[in-house]
Amino acid sequence: MADVTVTHSPERERYVLTVDGEQAGYLDYVDEIDVRLLTHTVVHETHAGNGYAAVLTRAALDDVRDSGKKARAVCSYVAKYVVKHPEYADVVEVAADR
Repeated sequence: MADVTVTHSPERERYVLTVDGEQAGYLDYVDEIDVRLLTHTVVHETHAGNGYAAVLTRAALDDVRDSGKKARAVCSYVAKYVVKHPEYADVVEVAADR
């Protein structure tokens, strides 16, 4: 079983996914006054197909919830994730153009 972690890098406005000590992906965002715009999710090709994008997205949404902020899914992957996981409906809205 792989050692999978997600760390928040606020100075880079990014959540970083690490698998077995190697950066495997990231989720970028832009903070506005009352909302965190989740803009782009990437899992590197060598780690694709293992569910890591979902792990990364869940960690980011949990962090937003814990911070008391709201999120807006600008990224199409995050928008699809939220549709499949309605438990995050109280935290995130899907951008109108998605």
